[in-house]
Amino acid sequence: MIDNGPPDFREYLPTIIKENYGKWQYHEHPRPGVLKHVGPAGALYSIRVGEPRLMSIESIRDVCDIADEFCDGHLRFTSRNNIEFLTPDESKVDPIIERCEELGYPVGGTGHSLSNIVHTQGWVHCHTPASDASGIVKAIMDDLYEYFGSEVLPNKLHIAMACCLNMCGAAHCSDISIVGIHRTVPRIDHESVRKNTEIPSLVACCPTAAIRPDPKNKSVTIVDERCMYCGNCYTMSPGMHIMDAENDGLAIMVGGKVSTARTDPSFSRMVIPFLPNNPPRWPEVTEAVRHIVEVWIENARKGERLGEWIERIGWERFFSISGIPFSDKLIDDYIFSRETFRTSSAFKF
Repeated sequence: MIDNGPPDFREYLPTIIKENYGKWQYHEHPRPGVLKHVGPAGALYSIRVGEPRLMSIESIRDVCDIADEFCDGHLRFTSRNNIEFLTPDESKVDPIIERCEELGYPVGGTGHSLSNIVHTQGWVHCHTPASDASGIVKAIMDDLYEYFGSEVLPNKLHIAMACCLNMCGAAHCSDISIVGIHRTVPRIDHESVRKNTEIPSLVACCPTAAIRPDPKNKSVTIVDERCMYCGNCYTMSPGMHIMDAENDGLAIMVGGKVSTARTDPSFSRMVIPFLPNNPPRWPEVTEAVRHIVEVWIENARKGERLGEWIERIGWERFFSISGIPFSDKLIDDYIFSRETFRTSSAFKF
């Protein structure tokens, strides 16, 4: 049988999950990085480990060796780039943790802690990045490392990194998001556009209709004031140069979440419109993220996600407490955003 799509995932589940499937009774959290799910057929232990997302073959082999030795070959990768080793045998939990720590993989990311940062490709692979992804994530996680293996936060903390506005990461719905931004209109290489581009597709790809055909030059023109600097045009044509080493940078957004616990899911909102690209450690970005986290820890109630805390005290109060300057760039002026406009006259200071 061919062309049938992916195989049935149930073929690859551990036996304990197959026997408890649809019958789980409760779960426990014995220690940071370890989850225990209990059903009629017994318990399943998940040991969560942080990994760098972009892994060498040697690293993958090391991880698989651990799974083969202790977990009958069973492991999974979470959506936030964590590894979870799955075993029904409690006696294997400590040996798995010891082996992971020997290899340099930290154990944690569960409960009221910082999970691994989900991020996009960045300079290593993407063709439209305004900044790197892996490098910034490494710098931030090094700085916030103590929050991964402990549970001192008010609630879980999800951070996301997207290297451009197309945001193939979860930057729109994380507690803290770092987004790479372009700030200049693409520079058109007319010769490249003429030789390598299907112009109707290039015109159609622009979400704000900023690109117009230029029949006289067999190329295109850009209406500068309509451009939103997304870089989508560069995907369609290598002649639309969007990257700008002098003006590209990063914005920080906060308050998003996917969970429906206590409050509805919410989108992130921008609080810092621009920070410079300063590789290899991005000190301005790292300092800003740590500052937001520490302000949240100091002022939030136990159990409050970052966005829930901000909604309780009000965005005006958040800017006041955090000391982050408010800018006109933070005002939502998208004409179709009726659902997100503030329609009340009430302010919280």
